Amino acid sequence: MCLARKEVGLARREDIDVRITGRFPEAVDAGWLREIVARVLAAENVDVGVSVVVTGDAMVRDLNRRYRGEDAATDVLSFSQRENGGEFVVAPGEPARLGDVVISLPAARRQAKQAEHSLEREVALLLVHGVLHLLGYNHVTEAEARVMESKQTTLLSSLGVI
Repeated sequence: MCLARKEVGLARREDIDVRITGRFPEAVDAGWLREIVARVLAAENVDVGVSVVVTGDAMVRDLNRRYRGEDAATDVLSFSQRENGGEFVVAPGEPARLGDVVISLPAARRQAKQAEHSLEREVALLLVHGVLHLLGYNHVTEAEARVMESKQTTLLSSLGVI
């Protein structure tokens, strides 16, 4: 099943990089992933670059262990270039970079099956969630979680996946 590109009324964003590793390119559409990121950035009125990687459990587990100290696979990781409130460091002539979102497609498949919804919906949810983390949203407290979940729901609805 290929996650089809959705028309969301946004021009292509050249500063949104998508890399799909291994055997996963036939499962997701890179253009559609770019448009999801563009929609989130537009909703937040932010004009920066984001990198998205769709990969397997092993790579996500390795990244989680190396950079977060947790030796376990997870569904999505966000690596901000603005950690701890830092400013963007941009090379001359290059776009500002917000950070990277890494999604485990096998985890997305498992979660979609468990939630009894489509893989498309699950990947969109994980990507929106990851980009919102890059933008500084969190879900540590109940109040933060309500704000983040509300934004996710609004964005996913605008994409037509819920």
